[in-house]
Amino acid sequence: MPNHEARTPILWARAACDQLMSSYSPEELPPAGRWHYHQGVFLCGMELLWQEERDDRYDAYIKRYVDQLVDDCGNFEFARDELDAIQAGLLLFRLDERSEVRKYRIAADKLRSLFGTLHRTSEGGFWHKDKYAYNMWLDGLYMGGVFALKYANAYGDESLRALALQQERLMRLHMRDEKTGLLYHAWDESRQMPWADPETGCSPEFWGRSLGWYGLALAQFLDELQEGEAGRAELETELSKFAAALVRYQDTESGLWHQIVDKGHMPDNWLETSCTCLFVYTLAKAYKLGLADDTVLAAARRGYEGLVRVVQSDNQEGFVLPDICIGTSAGDYESYVTRPTCENDLHGVGAFVMACVEMETLVELPE
Repeated sequence: MPNHEARTPILWARAACDQLMSSYSPEELPPAGRWHYHQGVFLCGMELLWQEERDDRYDAYIKRYVDQLVDDCGNFEFARDELDAIQAGLLLFRLDERSEVRKYRIAADKLRSLFGTLHRTSEGGFWHKDKYAYNMWLDGLYMGGVFALKYANAYGDESLRALALQQERLMRLHMRDEKTGLLYHAWDESRQMPWADPETGCSPEFWGRSLGWYGLALAQFLDELQEGEAGRAELETELSKFAAALVRYQDTESGLWHQIVDKGHMPDNWLETSCTCLFVYTLAKAYKLGLADDTVLAAARRGYEGLVRVVQSDNQEGFVLPDICIGTSAGDYESYVTRPTCENDLHGVGAFVMACVEMETLVELPE
């Protein structure tokens, strides 16, 4: 590969997207042939890159993924019992805006309808999935909340603004730890899950990628809320606090963050790349929004530089992002640190592309 240190963040984002495009057709992106957040996260990263570069290859690739699943009448198969199914709907808004056909709007309407049918806690918080009764997971704020605000802005459904903000407040109310400033991965209102604390209902650990989804959601909520709009000032305060909390747990030597964020001292804990990517994105956005100081900027740079150092080359001199935790449910410490890792999983590569796009103007390259 070209010299790691001389490559700009945008060139790194291109390398990541181009690697996966050469490995998979849009129809083959794993899990192949499904409307799924794995593909959605990667393609949302690609869409951010397209917005910077206007490379039509990326635009065509995204459209081809959607079009092979959504027919001309807006029909498509998606899970109707989980927030995760909504995330890939973020790809529909730009396609609808630029298209004369109605299929993308119809598809978006179908996903929007899930907000009326998904189960909720007694306070109105969405269960993450039907099979996890009375559970709210941090993941869900990104999986459903950003779509809700984008839909509200695109189509004037004002009720979705309050809905999205309510979900964030409930997560913060029940899942935030005041001592660390971090949020637990999950909360069970019923206290029936094996991991649930009998008093608080919280899961016992601060899992990296779930915190990354939360930070990503906070940042992208602010993209969708205007200055002075209800709820924006509260989210600005929370993003500022959250960014400061993340900095405290960054690994000094590597610049990365651990799988269990606050337990870097544990010998079986390990440095995880997808959460690091999401944290770099979050810190960069907080700084750009004027919600964080130079300490946060320095942490974002260290995280980005750490990621670039661990990127590997395969036999064809391609892009390989290692140490990405596979999909993970809430659990105890051992369940997280014994999870398998993989390379170039879409969770990680999509997050890496997002981080690189945000870092493009914040990285100082060597002379």
